[in-house]
Amino acid sequence: MEEATIEPIFGRERELKILNRLLRSTKPEFLAVYGRRRVGKTYLIHQFFRDKGVYFSITGSINSSKKLQVRKFYRELTSLFPSAGEVSAPKDWDEALFALKEAISKVDPSQKVILFFDELPWLASARSGFLPALEYMWNQHFSHMNNLILIVCGSAASWIIKKIINNKGGLYGRLSEVIKLNAFTLGETEQFLLSRHIKLSRKQIVELYMSLGGIAKYLTYILPGDSTAQTINRLCFTPQGQLVGEFNNLYQSLFDDSQTHVRIIKGLSEKKNGISQVELLEKLHIPSGGHASSILEELEESGFVAACPEFQKRTRDKKLWLIDEYSYFYMTWMEQVKGSIVLGRDSDYWLKMQNDPRWKAWSGYAFESICFKHIAQIKKTLGIAAVLTIDSQWSYRSEDKSERGAQIDLIIDRRDDCINLCEIKFHHGPFTIDQNYAKELERKIAVFREQTKVSKTLFLTFITPFGLHKNEYSTELVNSEVTLNDFFI
Repeated sequence: MEEATIEPIFGRERELKILNRLLRSTKPEFLAVYGRRRVGKTYLIHQFFRDKGVYFSITGSINSSKKLQVRKFYRELTSLFPSAGEVSAPKDWDEALFALKEAISKVDPSQKVILFFDELPWLASARSGFLPALEYMWNQHFSHMNNLILIVCGSAASWIIKKIINNKGGLYGRLSEVIKLNAFTLGETEQFLLSRHIKLSRKQIVELYMSLGGIAKYLTYILPGDSTAQTINRLCFTPQGQLVGEFNNLYQSLFDDSQTHVRIIKGLSEKKNGISQVELLEKLHIPSGGHASSILEELEESGFVAACPEFQKRTRDKKLWLIDEYSYFYMTWMEQVKGSIVLGRDSDYWLKMQNDPRWKAWSGYAFESICFKHIAQIKKTLGIAAVLTIDSQWSYRSEDKSERGAQIDLIIDRRDDCINLCEIKFHHGPFTIDQNYAKELERKIAVFREQTKVSKTLFLTFITPFGLHKNEYSTELVNSEVTLNDFFI
């Protein structure tokens, strides 16, 4: 059997290999898919499976009653299987899934049957009875149908992980595969835009990524012929902009206690060098304990927050970072002017902000976040893709206030007895290392060596969009460079 046509789907090479394996399988398969909202989960499954056999799809609705959701399910069922309408409409999920089982049992066994339950957390809300019904149906019937593929999907990542992937009940150990769908990389973003006849320079794509991330749905809002600045201005700073109300909708749809989640996101947006969990909770006056840890876990699993290790420190000393580009952009630029946006008071707001002093601070943090998301591309450029590494950050503050501290943006600690100390700079042209900055770099490396006591070979690596201006300082100090084009490999 030849691999399925994949022209409509860009990137997702690993995921497509998994889906093709499930399609070729001669036994029942059970797949769980999760990832940040708008990242393209539904599109991936729908585009791949919609013409591969008997395809049944149902999507949960937020804050909808069990009665209404069962009714919608029954409509979809009778639309695909008209004979299912010959029996009375189901009253609960037990009856609904039994009716589905009866319908698909009549399908020719040589045909694939794909069952796709999208936004499962909304279908399986508290007291709905959906999850026990699904557990029973899989164990008693679906798992004996060799032509069946069951797919469950959700944006509430922590729910999918706890209730499905780490299920301790009837679904324990039943999954065939798990797909965590991440945002597009810069290279995938470029290919996606080109497929839509949108041609932007790589600098513009990076600036777009710094604002919106590689979120597939957001990228569909971009129009051919618009610059990045025009696009962001239209989407985020005009009354009808598709992303004006996205922030509140995003968090409210994912989390029951979204106000606390948003407080944490706001707190993280104000700490550009990261912050420990203890410091963050103290800053926000949120009691530490299981509830706070659960919220942070939800944000991390959903792709909004990441915990970055500190060099030579314990796991619990990790710093938390806000890594969702749109959330950081919203907190930095949109929240304070959202009233004016809705009223349409300044239709050219973002175009004017390009020269605002805050732009430099925001762009520096956003570009640093991009670097951490493209570690694989950085390692490939440095020729160490096959070397085992530990990626971290490092900072030093002396108790003696007269002694200056030091910070390393990114440390790539290599198994081959070397360390890359990476200096990250977002600059509009080639970056120049002058005499004063050269002395600062030498001091920083010396402090790192003295404080960490490492004996490994240290390589200074510069990561900047357009490389370094060649002079005596860059030649003497810098061992390797990573530029904008390297992120697109």
